[in-house]
Amino acid sequence: MILRNLFGRPAISGIDAVEARSRQQAGAQIVDVREPDEWRAGHIPGAVHLPLASLQARMRDLDPRRELIVVCRSGNRSAMAVSLLQSAGFTEAANLDGGMIAWGRHGLPVTRK
Repeated sequence: MILRNLFGRPAISGIDAVEARSRQQAGAQIVDVREPDEWRAGHIPGAVHLPLASLQARMRDLDPRRELIVVCRSGNRSAMAVSLLQSAGFTEAANLDGGMIAWGRHGLPVTRK
């Protein structure tokens, strides 16, 4: 709340990997903002791949009413993506804290292509 008051934006909400998996199973959309080579090396099954550089141009591919969980390698790029999404009206966007590193540490499923 303090950050919101200081900068006029909502604070970036973050969730851990286990909670992200639970929310995905309940209908949340995972949005992976990593680069194509990172995606091919391993990604969350069912995730949508929208690299950060193309996110603004492709936001129309996302449902602003659906809960979105944004992921990158460690959580930094995805935090920037959540900020962009929130500014565009995606109020149900959250950052996966620790990114794919945290996802892997919990032994959660990964698809490789």
